Amino acid sequence: MTDPDPVGLVAGTEDSTPLLFSVGLAPGQYLQLDDVVVTRRPVPGIGTVSTSGVVTEVRARHEGATFGSDVFLIADGVLPAHVQEIAEITTTRVEPECYVPPTPGSEARRATGEERESALYFDQMDHRVPVGLGRDGEPVFCNFEFLDGTRGGHVSISGISGVATKTSFALFLLYSIFNSTVLGRRAVNTKALVFSVKGEDLLFLDHANARLDDEQRARYTQLGLPAEPFSSAGFFAPPVVDDPSGRPDVTGRTSGVTPFWWTLAEFCRGELLPYAFADAEDERNQYTTVIHQVAARLRHDATEIDQGAVRIGGRTLRTYDDLVEFVSDRLADEEDRREWAGPVTGTGTINAFLRRLRSSLKPLRRLVRGDLADVPGRTVSTENHQVTVVDLHTLPERAQRFVVGVVLAAETARKESSGTGGLLFTMIDELNKYAPREGSSPIKEVLLDIAERGRSLGIILIGAQQTASEVERRIVSNSSIKVVGRLDPAEAGRPEYGFLPSSQRTRATLAKPGAMFVSQPEIPVPLAVEFPFPAWATRSSEADVTSRPPEPPSARSNGRPSRDPFARMPGPADDEDAPF
Repeated sequence: MTDPDPVGLVAGTEDSTPLLFSVGLAPGQYLQLDDVVVTRRPVPGIGTVSTSGVVTEVRARHEGATFGSDVFLIADGVLPAHVQEIAEITTTRVEPECYVPPTPGSEARRATGEERESALYFDQMDHRVPVGLGRDGEPVFCNFEFLDGTRGGHVSISGISGVATKTSFALFLLYSIFNSTVLGRRAVNTKALVFSVKGEDLLFLDHANARLDDEQRARYTQLGLPAEPFSSAGFFAPPVVDDPSGRPDVTGRTSGVTPFWWTLAEFCRGELLPYAFADAEDERNQYTTVIHQVAARLRHDATEIDQGAVRIGGRTLRTYDDLVEFVSDRLADEEDRREWAGPVTGTGTINAFLRRLRSSLKPLRRLVRGDLADVPGRTVSTENHQVTVVDLHTLPERAQRFVVGVVLAAETARKESSGTGGLLFTMIDELNKYAPREGSSPIKEVLLDIAERGRSLGIILIGAQQTASEVERRIVSNSSIKVVGRLDPAEAGRPEYGFLPSSQRTRATLAKPGAMFVSQPEIPVPLAVEFPFPAWATRSSEADVTSRPPEPPSARSNGRPSRDPFARMPGPADDEDAPF
């Protein structure tokens, strides 16, 4: 072998094809899964053809052994045999494009430098985003043109809850986009909207992570990224139940979180009633016609008064309970029923509507208000911060669907009217809850619109779910980038993961936290990556209080300076034991 760094020769005992070939490893050499390999062969009239690929399987065996017990004889030196390792290579690129099989006996070596860039198409990515480090310790990139809507858009992330680190990878992807140079002039107008449903972990994105060590900082440097928290982040949380001041319902962070709610006037004017019925089966029932009829009557008849309360038909409504009681009275009245529910609506349909309307009282009464003094910045918006986090973990599931549906519809309308000068990345965890495969609902229609039309508007969906098989097919199929972490074995066998080679499907059931398989259109084989430990705090105990940014006036509780006498004291830097 004349090449200075060969790992072996193309094997002749296995069929070699342009798309799949095997390499016999030389003594003292090894190949592991996900290594990048290149081999060459001369072709008459064309020149040297370079075939590059990724290792998708490695096998070792005794050549010369017949029975399983022969391994003991071989180990004792009684039976002559030879250990041989064979690596299976799945082709990623042929240059020039002359699809001929690698010749048995041709040298094969690890691809490094420009050869690795070519094998993984990184050399053709004019705008690339680092998504982690490969098994060889080198950066792995995604083509940003498949993220920003130029040639594709949307990201689907799947994996077991608590193990697959779906949310952590999605946040790292956002961080990489914002802190690399791919956005260019669009950086100023590019925003991210994050819906958080798992505790208060995402309320500290603007704090440095006290647990970040020098080794992890070096990984950020290798990826060309600073090891810092998010520089611009805003946080919203629902108000505390039955609290007359409307303070945000959070415990870990005492400042910098703005409460959000909708006034009764906004609820009526914006015809938000359908989002209170955002269950997957609702659109298949007849009472949905009543929903839209009542929403239209509320918009037409409601007159706004002080604090967002409304007056309808001579009655003043200040709470969501008042509104539900008013609608119930109108539908119970023989004279008003035809006007509010439609002329041919039966009693059974009306009763079905009322049952579901009354069941929304507990989930929505603290979100739809006419009894609170208005607060500056109360409306959830992405205009003032690069990353906006909407904390939903204290809300019941029905209220979570209401918030996600209303906020997404408003942001989609705002983005559509403002043009495509910037991008809006929308990150939703547990996507199967909002866009299930079966049934229809207002929020599912919003998400489908984003999936099918969003990239032309500059709206990119980053959806995370435990089971992609339970998410609406059109949303998953419209995602150009597919990411898989640790999978349940039964889920790994679903056709939604057909883009994974069989070996990677098996490995996905064993993947450790932080390891992901990233599939993108340009590269035929998904790439295994590991992303660095978050540089931002993921819980209060990790927050480096010395990195806490100054609190802007608009972010103070209820828009007023905090009266908490301990608000300015530093928080705990770690989970330290009490000094007694």
